[in-house]
Amino acid sequence: MRASRENRANRTNRANRAGKTETGAAAAGRAEADGGRRGPATRLRGAWERMQASPDKASWAMALVALGVVYGDIGTSPLYVCQTFLNGQGGIANADHESVIGMLSLIFWTITLITTVEYVLICMRVDNKGEGGIFALYSLIRKYGAWLAIPAMIGGSAFLADSVLTPAMSISSAVEGLKTLPAFEEIFSENSDLTLMITVVILLAVFAVQSRGTERIGKVFGSVVLVWFAFIAVVGVVSLSHNWTILAALNPVHGIRFLFSDTNKAGIALMGAIFLSVTGAEALYSDMGHVGRGNIYFTWPFVNLALVLCYFGQGAWILNNQDNPVYASGASTPNPFFAMMTPSVRYVAVLLSVAAGIIASQALITGAFTIVSEATGLNWMPHMQVRYPARTRGQLYIPTVNIVLCCATLAVIFIFKDSEHIAAAYGLALTITMIMTAILVTFYLWHTRKKVAAVVFGIVFPTIMVMFFAASMAKFLHGGWFTMLLTLAILMVMYTWNEGTKLERRQRRHMRPEDCMPALRRLHQDESIPLYADNIVYLTADPEMKRIDTDIFFSIFANHPKRAKAWWGVSVETADEPFTREYSVENFGTDYLFRVKIRLGFKMQQNVPAYLHQIMHDLIKSGELPIQKTKYPKVDADPDIGPIRYVLIHKALMPQSKVSQRGALSLQIKYAIRHVAGSPAKWFGLAPYNPEVEVQPLFLSTAQPPHLKRAPLARK
Repeated sequence: MRASRENRANRTNRANRAGKTETGAAAAGRAEADGGRRGPATRLRGAWERMQASPDKASWAMALVALGVVYGDIGTSPLYVCQTFLNGQGGIANADHESVIGMLSLIFWTITLITTVEYVLICMRVDNKGEGGIFALYSLIRKYGAWLAIPAMIGGSAFLADSVLTPAMSISSAVEGLKTLPAFEEIFSENSDLTLMITVVILLAVFAVQSRGTERIGKVFGSVVLVWFAFIAVVGVVSLSHNWTILAALNPVHGIRFLFSDTNKAGIALMGAIFLSVTGAEALYSDMGHVGRGNIYFTWPFVNLALVLCYFGQGAWILNNQDNPVYASGASTPNPFFAMMTPSVRYVAVLLSVAAGIIASQALITGAFTIVSEATGLNWMPHMQVRYPARTRGQLYIPTVNIVLCCATLAVIFIFKDSEHIAAAYGLALTITMIMTAILVTFYLWHTRKKVAAVVFGIVFPTIMVMFFAASMAKFLHGGWFTMLLTLAILMVMYTWNEGTKLERRQRRHMRPEDCMPALRRLHQDESIPLYADNIVYLTADPEMKRIDTDIFFSIFANHPKRAKAWWGVSVETADEPFTREYSVENFGTDYLFRVKIRLGFKMQQNVPAYLHQIMHDLIKSGELPIQKTKYPKVDADPDIGPIRYVLIHKALMPQSKVSQRGALSLQIKYAIRHVAGSPAKWFGLAPYNPEVEVQPLFLSTAQPPHLKRAPLARK
């Protein structure tokens, strides 16, 4: 007994030296001491307690939300992967034992390497204060080189393109399951466009509920997804029990041998079908900030097992029905997912698959909102209104993006008609995103002194993804062109917006305080000029704090001078961390001119009026700003601060500006995008305050016009 107590004490001391809390150490000591008596259950409970004490803690409620928000896309892959494989083979009659085993082996090891190893075990450890996704990753490493913006832009553009294709693919493939039900066969045979109409109605409903946020629907979807994965696991096991030889696919040799064998009718394009099994892996990374890394760690083993069992069950059904005379003609390729079930079970499968397709759409739509919000913070996209409809951290909704996604997704449906044709375009965009993510992760590992890991990661995973990209490009003319066109269109928006912003910043000029303060002081004291407002706030992207932007000075004195009790130049800077909230102020030795810089994390809401009121009260308390008593009610009902007038300054390119054709085109496209996207007033939270928008000329090293010669008047 004494020896046992000494051993237990030694184990506890080792735990304390490793940095564990006293409570955690005691729990670990008890778990180890009782391990011999209680076995794996006690050790598992100890591991759970240690995880709950770490930043990767999980909860049953958030794990359910994670199922609903994160796994929708990858969870619907079994609906179309095996059918796409059979289409490439020329029908079930050409899918012999070697090809089926090889296909399943490739699927199993693709899921293992790409989703489990690359994303779950590696990429999800490369987080920016708990946030994931390609833009969060770029924010983490952009200090290592300006060129890293290129792969980040390309990857983000491709992810948004995939957000258009995923709802169309997932929901249409699920709705097409209605054709397999005996009760509806005659109806769908007589109305060939019925599945198309049902798909459109469901898509409209999905986009209509986005404004409610993913916290509420995430809990509902989570319960459905839990049932969905349990269901596909059970039907997979039932089908698998009829042919256990399918387990030979766990050997990767079968997959490699089949890929290069003569029985592979599709050639390298086979890998395009195999890649469809991991569409949605990027969502695990991009939605990590929504649900927490620990909840994904907690749920992925269950999801992974369910997917593998379902794929293997479909493979067993294919082998058992190779000689089935119903499919001998090859006139139509059956969908193994629905075909492996009895008709009565198939009704449940169709109902659940439609629900899962809706959830798959939700996963990518949520990711699209996050990507666009982060791109806006990086100044790669126009400022648009962002709403935060839920209490869960990271939940957001962008109305403009929702409308654009809805219209683009409906266009995909009407162009390609069904899931078989959409599959030709599907997956290509995601391979691009995964390649770019792998490049950025490689540079992160390299610059964090993990050079060996960076070399291994940079060789293995980008090589695999390039192979998938080449396979997807084999279907370029059959639908891949649409994906590339969509990706290039989004990339053009990001690139031109960024280039136009650089040109605008290049022409920005500043005035020294000693040059502009005398004029501002006279205007501030000149009571013969009525007050334009107690406070005039200029929203600017200028990072300079010690000098005055000439655009602001020009606005104050142009036409009729804008007299105020205080002038404010306010800029919002996006921090590399997601939840930074801080500000700095320069008052130039006055109580009427203030230069304010607000630093907000790339996940924070840009609510400038609320932050500015807080800053004004801080300055009043410190004596830097006089109290501004008001006699009449205001919108904000703040008695110590007078009325505030917000001013936004937009630029217009002047004809005499010396700028390259590419630069002029970038500016013209930027201004056209801004016109379509609307004023950034909503993004800054200024819409209720009726901000004034001024247009000032943009001069870029202007060229002097030739001198005019005065001609004498002709006399009669």
